[in-house]
Amino acid sequence: MCGILGIVAQSPVNQLLYDGLLMLQHRGQDASGIVTAQGNTFHMHKGCGLVRDVFRTRNMRVLNGNMGIGHVRYPTAGSVSSPAEAQPFYVNSPFGIVLGHNGNLTNAGQLSEELFKADLRHVNTNSDSEVLLNVLAHELQATTRNYQLDPETIFAAVSGVHRRCRGAYAVVAMIAGYGLLAFRDPYGIRPLVFGINENELGDEYLIASESASLDSLGFKLIRDVAPGEAIFIDEGGNFYNKQCATEYSLNPCIFEYVYLARPDSVIDGVSVYEARLNMGEFLAEKIIKSMHHLDIDVVFPIPDSSRPSALQLANRLGVNFREGFVKNRYVGRTFIMPGQQQRRKSVRQKLNAMSVEFRGKNVLLVDDSIVRGTTSREIVQMAREAGAKKIFFASAAPPVRYPNVYGIDMPTRRELIATDRSTEEICKEIGADYLIFQDLDALNEAVSKVSLSVKDFETSCFDGNYITGDVTSDYLRAIELQRNTSSPSVHLRSTTQLDLSLVVSD
Repeated sequence: MCGILGIVAQSPVNQLLYDGLLMLQHRGQDASGIVTAQGNTFHMHKGCGLVRDVFRTRNMRVLNGNMGIGHVRYPTAGSVSSPAEAQPFYVNSPFGIVLGHNGNLTNAGQLSEELFKADLRHVNTNSDSEVLLNVLAHELQATTRNYQLDPETIFAAVSGVHRRCRGAYAVVAMIAGYGLLAFRDPYGIRPLVFGINENELGDEYLIASESASLDSLGFKLIRDVAPGEAIFIDEGGNFYNKQCATEYSLNPCIFEYVYLARPDSVIDGVSVYEARLNMGEFLAEKIIKSMHHLDIDVVFPIPDSSRPSALQLANRLGVNFREGFVKNRYVGRTFIMPGQQQRRKSVRQKLNAMSVEFRGKNVLLVDDSIVRGTTSREIVQMAREAGAKKIFFASAAPPVRYPNVYGIDMPTRRELIATDRSTEEICKEIGADYLIFQDLDALNEAVSKVSLSVKDFETSCFDGNYITGDVTSDYLRAIELQRNTSSPSVHLRSTTQLDLSLVVSD
């Protein structure tokens, strides 16, 4: 789960990219990077940390040009937090190309071998994003005649990427001297949207992981990039698009609506906020039908992503809705922090319970999901310390029982609290008096009823059904082994930064 951004404008884009990445900061807090293009010259700055920490005035001044891409990184299993892993990545053959990627390639190992042995390309890091970049570069070389590009040649190269790559990928890339390229995997697992700003000097285009970035920068949302589709915008602002996959279908990751995305975003025509309201509605119906014995005095959301669900649940039950936790805005999202110890410590730093709201009451705590159980356990304990009489806990999502291999850090079953545990056993583990999970069918309906055009979802973390069809038990064991043998250093945050100016000739 990373955030990507690409802009073609009529004026310098460095500030637009910076502001856009701030709107995507929730999608990754490990590293940030921006590359701009000025003619055949790329200007790059990237490093580990938040956008506001990586970029200073002196860095922004060198990011010249009217076209650029940006990236905020969230590390997945076994990945190393280092400047070398920060995106965008760059290659200079057969063209100067920079690329930012959101997702995860499930056949990255196989592709790495093919790149080295058959394509004669070298990969410097362990990142699947660099593998994807080199596959794209090779396909461009294979489809290009006399080293001259046009939109059809570029789209043919993307078709080659679709044939070779498996997994989830939403991509923005720049080709020096040509323009901005964006494409999405044939299953549409990770989100990607684009919009326009009709400037008097000419049309400007923005491509981003979420529509909230477009809204904040004054761009009008056109639509989502379709599964398998590629979009190319040349330096003059001319727009081209083509379906580059022979087989494709829309299966967005349902966890985007549960937790990952901002509530003010619209993904594949579905308002995230409305979907979360519906999740609360379905939870309330479940409580009314089968758990009416619960004597609930007040409903509390776990800030922030569960607030719409908790509000709608309380309204449907006719129970008071209150804010029981005060959030420290300067601590990151604990779910996407690398390292269990860091997550546990950050929960207490991030949230503080207000005793006046809890004392002597039967409370229902509503969270978006329960993954490792770290946050839930600490929050239940805080509610008890604040004087709650009974603590009921509701999850707007079903129990997470399977690893996610498409770009979310749910890599091994042993790290998931719901693995081989019943609802009653999970309830005991987190210390609650009663636990309620959303049903998967209800979750699917909560999202799909917002937009009838989206009917199918990627739900592997809940049901173990991996939609790409290439995820085997051997593959899952391999990533679990990688996770178990990773050095503790993978959880350290580096503050080293890179500042590169890359010059590319014709």
